[in-house]
Amino acid sequence: MNYADIKYCDVANGPGVRVSLFVSGCNHHCPGCFNQEAWDFNYGSLFTYSTMETIFGYLAPTYIRGLSLLGGEPLEHANQIALLPFLKEVKRRFPEKDIWCYTGYTLETDILGKMFSEWEETKEFLSYIDILVDGRFIQKEKDVTLRFRGSRNQRIIDLKETLKQNQTVLWDLSQK
Repeated sequence: MNYADIKYCDVANGPGVRVSLFVSGCNHHCPGCFNQEAWDFNYGSLFTYSTMETIFGYLAPTYIRGLSLLGGEPLEHANQIALLPFLKEVKRRFPEKDIWCYTGYTLETDILGKMFSEWEETKEFLSYIDILVDGRFIQKEKDVTLRFRGSRNQRIIDLKETLKQNQTVLWDLSQK
């Protein structure tokens, strides 16, 4: 897997100060996407053990609230496979930090409806995700006043509660 960028001090992609990993590779190709260069699976740099160790170092300070995965598309199958050992180690080393994942896929239809049954990695991958921001970016629904998302159709889902209750639970935006 390649990655497009790593932001070690990000305040735009989830609450608090975060480390954000922008993976390469996306098949959605949403018109108006802010990161079109990351559509290419070969764009950027190779995600290596050294890259992971660098990110672990960025996550170590107590003022870092968590990790955000963006893209590209973290839930492309090849990216799930590459990210799974990394996510497992993030949770082992930093159990107090939350993990957000941004995806153009929709939870009920694409992820639970298709990926769960077709890709064995998906269930474990999602077990490490606390908050899922789902839905393609839709330019007509772009709203710069929204927190942590680009268009009104996108949802911020409390994935832990969703999986526990077996129904979609939206994240309470008043949480900090």
